[in-house]
Amino acid sequence: MNYNNKTFRPIEQSPNGETSSDTIFTYRQKGNILTSEYHGGQIVRGHLIGLVDKAGNIEMRYHQVNTKGELMTGKCKSHPEILANGKIRLHEEWQWTSGDASTGKSILEEV
Repeated sequence: MNYNNKTFRPIEQSPNGETSSDTIFTYRQKGNILTSEYHGGQIVRGHLIGLVDKAGNIEMRYHQVNTKGELMTGKCKSHPEILANGKIRLHEEWQWTSGDASTGKSILEEV
């Protein structure tokens, strides 16, 4: 699976997360290396880097600056689902590596 030039938006988020439907992720992929810049909602600017396996699963690390001026970091595992319309839905399980180190879940859909 290749995520290059795909755009995603969260549709579900745990209450302790900072993304919302206003957050836009633009993915770039070269080989099995995935990167993204993202922003919107509570996030002023964020970046992620990850590795994509043959099934399209992503293991990633992220960092972002929120609207409170805090630098937040975390790790995430993402599993793809192909929807009937051919778009990708990503099911994510993540953990903050800053702040309270809490865990959460998110669902992102390709725009």
